[in-house]
Amino acid sequence: MLNDFTQQIITEFRANQGRVGGPFDGARLLLLTTTGARSGRPHTAVLGYYPDTEDRLLVVGSAGGGPKHPDWFHNLRADPRVTVETGVFTYEAEATVLQGAERDETFARLAEADPGWAEYQRRTTRTIPVVALTQVAGGPPNASSFGEALILIHAAFRRELALIRKEVATSAASGSVGLGAQLRINCLTLCRGLHFHHTVESDGLFPSLLDRYPELTDTISALQADHDKIALLLEEFQLLLSTGSPAAILPEIDRLIEELTDHLDREEAQLIPLM
Repeated sequence: MLNDFTQQIITEFRANQGRVGGPFDGARLLLLTTTGARSGRPHTAVLGYYPDTEDRLLVVGSAGGGPKHPDWFHNLRADPRVTVETGVFTYEAEATVLQGAERDETFARLAEADPGWAEYQRRTTRTIPVVALTQVAGGPPNASSFGEALILIHAAFRRELALIRKEVATSAASGSVGLGAQLRINCLTLCRGLHFHHTVESDGLFPSLLDRYPELTDTISALQADHDKIALLLEEFQLLLSTGSPAAILPEIDRLIEELTDHLDREEAQLIPLM
């Protein structure tokens, strides 16, 4: 049974498309629903996550450094088919417990990004598990209209950009000469997501709107020009990720945030009323 605090977070998460306040404000959170190993009933947990590859996320079974694995981990070992909620999307995923060198290398990467994981490991004799959640069946955004879906996706990009900026700023303040491995993955995942989103808009949404509203030709042309400009910024940003210091990368993030925010604001103001 969920305690009141966890249930409150779940309720807030679902009511606010993945946004949660208090100590979790701005954090990357997901809801993981597993099938109870003994009860057979759904069990939902609130977890922090990390981007990994294009179709999978990582979660850590720390249990605060306690002596036992968390319940959700026992459940997914018995039945690895789980449901993931990100606030924007809800999808089925396959849970894989990382083993051996892959687990150790991944855990080290995550501990570099958040030293708290290493502290939890020092507190316990068990090996804290790292689990990959790979999407196997997806669906549309959790929205009742195309306009609402666009707003949800845009809000998610705004939050992720703000979080990455905070992470890079923290790394720069520490005097780091290069980006940590996980922070680089966070940045690259954002770039891939933006590229995919803009491709869908350019190839699908914009032509569809032009068919219905020919008078939007100038508006769509301007928005497409935004896409082209942002694509160049993303290319420059990705090149800098492999060689630049956090201090050098930070102004490029600010530049990207400014350009993308202006574009998202214009797109919402001009297209949402028609959707």
